[in-house]
Amino acid sequence: MTDNERATCAALAGLLRAFMVLAIWGFALMCVSALVLALTLRSLSVTAAMGFGAVVVLGLLERYFAFRLRLDEALFADLGRRAIASLDTLDHALSSLGLRETQSRQQPTRSLDERVQGTRQLMQRHAIVVACQSAMFLLALMTQDLS
Repeated sequence: MTDNERATCAALAGLLRAFMVLAIWGFALMCVSALVLALTLRSLSVTAAMGFGAVVVLGLLERYFAFRLRLDEALFADLGRRAIASLDTLDHALSSLGLRETQSRQQPTRSLDERVQGTRQLMQRHAIVVACQSAMFLLALMTQDLS
């Protein structure tokens, strides 16, 4: 890997560390919603209960995306620090752990640009899930009868 590629890896790892604020927000929404459901389910309106329930269900998907992004952050940081020598080495390690299909000799290794693009798409999907969680949480709060 070149110095520019290592810098790209380090920069993406930094971006992913900063992006974890969104994961904390999504986790907090899920926890608050689960707590509201556990403590006040009988007094909630149907719409509010469904809204809080949707936040919890979306929270499970959010947790999966947060896990994947945390893994990507660690791998890109290690690539940037030269703790992982090359993309081929990374693919071999992931294959031996069962996290990636074993590469055939005919199938080329994914380039760094493809990996960065895949991580950015994962970040976008995570942001969409957290935005949906936030919207459902707000809807649940707005439909709750406060009397």
